Amino acid sequence: MSAMKHLDTYALNDGTTIPLIGLGTYNLRGHAGVESMVNAIHAGYRLLDSAFNYENEGALGQAVRTCGVPREDLRLVSKLPGRHHRYEQAVDTVEESLFSAGLDYWDLYLIHWPNPRQGLYVEAFQALVDLQKKGLIRSVGVSNFLPEHIERLRDEVGVVPAVNQIELHPYFPQAESLEAHRNLGVQTMSWSPLARKLHVVDEPVLTQIGHETGKSPAQVVIRWHLQRGTLPIPKSASKERQAENLDVFDFELSEDQMARIATLARPDGRSANQDPAFYEEF
Repeated sequence: MSAMKHLDTYALNDGTTIPLIGLGTYNLRGHAGVESMVNAIHAGYRLLDSAFNYENEGALGQAVRTCGVPREDLRLVSKLPGRHHRYEQAVDTVEESLFSAGLDYWDLYLIHWPNPRQGLYVEAFQALVDLQKKGLIRSVGVSNFLPEHIERLRDEVGVVPAVNQIELHPYFPQAESLEAHRNLGVQTMSWSPLARKLHVVDEPVLTQIGHETGKSPAQVVIRWHLQRGTLPIPKSASKERQAENLDVFDFELSEDQMARIATLARPDGRSANQDPAFYEEF
């Protein structure tokens, strides 16, 4: 049986740590969003993932202030939008994000997309590194970056991102990116970890493994993430589903079960047409 526990963490390359599972907060806004985030914190989540473009940094800050858990026990994440990659724009955006959330610092701040045709992600990353030195960001990272983008940051800025948040689920297991991240010392964070838009949890192989383990297909998928060393951030507004997604530390998938899940991989299993080599986020 795995020794992983609910409050265990991954060690990041900058000396900080991050929980094994987080809560995605996309579309969690307003009073209902605050309530959902507070419920998640009460359920045991300590990592909450937001973004400037989610328009919910204020709701996240309100949840932090009302949840009853000390700020220092939480790991709060936000992301820089593509339209603000210029150095001064990036600095202003991070500061405005902190003002909106009512926070003194972000635990982790990411560049949301590389926007390679725009060609400014190195400039944006330098801004984040400089803000880290000022204490406004504890860890700097990226999202949806390809390995060559990360290598360029390493070569030109001299800093390797602590995290790369990418789409990753059984249809799109991203084996090459995972291997590159390991070699670079980057922690992989998985968005859309359950691929709910693609209904991956309805796959018969996951249903069968759920029967074998006494767990739901969603719990099987989250356990699959953990055993691959990735950090899933499932999004849910439901108290019951939030609790279920966190209840994955009392079982372990066998090598055979992991191999059967691997058969679900598709040549391009993305949930949307968002190839980081071409996609431009506003």
